Amino acid sequence: MTNGKSGLTRRQAAALAATPLLAGAALPQAPEAYRWRSVKVGAGGFIPGIVFSRVERDLAYARSDMGGAYRWDAGLSRWLPLQDDTPIPNDYGVESIAPDPVDANVVHAAVGVSRHAPAAMLRSEDRGTTWRRTPVEFRMGGNEDGRGLGERLAIDPNDTRILYYGSRHDGLQRSTDGGLNWRRVESFPVRGLGMDLNGPTHGGLSFILFDPTSGTPGAGSRTILVGAADPGGPRLFRSTDAGATWAAVAGGPRPELSAAKAELDDRGVLFLTCTLGIGPNGVSDGQVWRLDTKTDQWRDITPPRPLGGFMGVALDRTKPGVVLVSTMNRWQPGDTLWRSIDDGRNWSSLRERARRDVSATPYLYWGNDEPDFGWWIAALAIDPFDGERAVYATGATVYATSNLSARATDWAPWVEGIEQTAVITLVSPPTGPKLLTGFGDISGFAHEDLDRSPDLQFTTPVFANTNQIDYAGRAPNIVVRSGTPHEGVGSGGHDGSTIAWSEDAGRSWKPLGRPRPTGQAETSPNPRMDLYRDAPITVTADGSTFVLVTPQVMYSDDRGAGWKPSQGLPLLLRPVADRVDPLLLYALDFSNGGWFVSTDGARSFVQIASRGLPNDLGADRVTWREQSWPLKATPRHDGDLWFVSRSGLFRSRNAGQQFDRVATDLSVEMMDFGRSPPGKTYPALFAIGTRGDVRGVWRSDDEGVSWIRVNDARHEYARRFRAIAGDPRVFGRVYVATDGRGVVYGEPEGQS
Repeated sequence: MTNGKSGLTRRQAAALAATPLLAGAALPQAPEAYRWRSVKVGAGGFIPGIVFSRVERDLAYARSDMGGAYRWDAGLSRWLPLQDDTPIPNDYGVESIAPDPVDANVVHAAVGVSRHAPAAMLRSEDRGTTWRRTPVEFRMGGNEDGRGLGERLAIDPNDTRILYYGSRHDGLQRSTDGGLNWRRVESFPVRGLGMDLNGPTHGGLSFILFDPTSGTPGAGSRTILVGAADPGGPRLFRSTDAGATWAAVAGGPRPELSAAKAELDDRGVLFLTCTLGIGPNGVSDGQVWRLDTKTDQWRDITPPRPLGGFMGVALDRTKPGVVLVSTMNRWQPGDTLWRSIDDGRNWSSLRERARRDVSATPYLYWGNDEPDFGWWIAALAIDPFDGERAVYATGATVYATSNLSARATDWAPWVEGIEQTAVITLVSPPTGPKLLTGFGDISGFAHEDLDRSPDLQFTTPVFANTNQIDYAGRAPNIVVRSGTPHEGVGSGGHDGSTIAWSEDAGRSWKPLGRPRPTGQAETSPNPRMDLYRDAPITVTADGSTFVLVTPQVMYSDDRGAGWKPSQGLPLLLRPVADRVDPLLLYALDFSNGGWFVSTDGARSFVQIASRGLPNDLGADRVTWREQSWPLKATPRHDGDLWFVSRSGLFRSRNAGQQFDRVATDLSVEMMDFGRSPPGKTYPALFAIGTRGDVRGVWRSDDEGVSWIRVNDARHEYARRFRAIAGDPRVFGRVYVATDGRGVVYGEPEGQS
């Protein structure tokens, strides 16, 4: 029932008599002990490099472009994340990783997601459990174009105090004290193109190789090889006097190609892959070369290449002359691995007869009958102790085989422990699956079991990115989602849909047709956003009406068969549905603070007076489809709203007529609701926020008055937090979407 034209239910109108101010901030509470784990998907993102130790069997490291480094623990049969304790966001992009060639306990890493922030060199003496961090002046690009090149970082096997790094912008860098100090090698002829923060990145120097036979232990290696990826000029340089002087190696690849990756075998034979373009996208040509470094004789050993180039290269250390290379951007008929057993004279493609068992990570079917062989294959390695064991990484997983020489190779994901995804949104509904997630690149999932890779990927349609998920507050089996389509796959579904709905709590989906543009003047706040294809969607509390946030808000009460414009609402506003009253929706005009309410299920909106919000809301306006929306309606409490502003945290108890600033010392960026604390009816609040210089995950059990931090120094996840969801069924449990480490969740210690 509504109260005439007032825009409020009778209950809300009665509540106007008094609006109490919220209580003052309580003293900060001590952190509560939480247990943190990953929600299992199984990889999911790009792993640009995998390196086996040459001194210890079953020891390997993987580097991700935005989720840190991992070490394979053979005893536990899983990958262990090595940087969950870093609070530095830029350290999560690993540009290169180098296990020590003498001491199996030592490993070095070059870290920096982007050239827009400072980079560092890491050294560990306990296999990555702890790190010594050394800031460096040159910038890196662990998540930029060219991240599949390498390895850029190398350790001299004859003197492990000596390290070289091939930088992107600043030439060749060297350390003579185990990575503690770094200086440019002034005698190296390629000084780099210099850093440009606004233009394309540079490939720079792509790899470093030492010839261990050119020196003796303790005296250092005399022969060093360096690859060049920037266009023009020689592709390979060599020093034969321990780096004092350098000369180009004449011949070999075309100068317009980039030297991508290389391996040097025990005979002194170099195998080199080259690309036109530094990848992982945009590679259009390439070559593979063999160089006998004793005679400087080059031989072009390029496999057949209808399209694309070559990047990964791996050698069988037990059988000289056996080499494996990967194609890059061969979109038709698809990427493959080429294997040669005669130094590249003849090649066989593994793709056509390869068998893939993805039962451990079923999302790799992508809704098809068979899983794909993969794409973006930059990481490629053969176990130096076992020539039958090979691994390669794709844009979504890591495959491993133990029968490389078989006519038909068998591959399975080698990803236990790796969660390397960018998570855009997540929702924990009160019924059905424990969690619904929206990912970048891999659509999204319904998680019935948090410890198992989900069977239920969001399909019909499959989105590249799922940007937003919502459920009906009183009918949570009704769920809606919106997303961004895969490029080249229409607009995300069989009928071109980028919106979908579910009537079984997100387990299965049906595409929704979207309305046509109205022709009105519609300007996106972000030029990269399409106001129709990227339109968010919400649903009323009873699940009967879908509301689509195109520039002119539209609603459908017939499951998308038809759409009608909501009357009375200015362009570019985004309604939020009340979680209890199916007729109530709210919308805030960030340009002038106007407050709009619908009391007829989005058919019409009226502007009503609202007090208490900041006068200037410009900084709170959302300009990107993947940002969390700052206005939230409280479950099980009609008319109860929260607004997350850069000016503070605000709450309304009367459908937005009065907002009160919550007195707290926590600067909240995003928040959500969990199960009510014992003995209380109001939900616990969870937030990503900052107190002092600590950005973390927080919980409030007293309606936002006081907050306790629930993550700790061992679970920082580089503070790359993108979304948060409280669990309405388990008190204290919170899910956090990270930018690179998948979904993590925490709950109080001792709670199962």
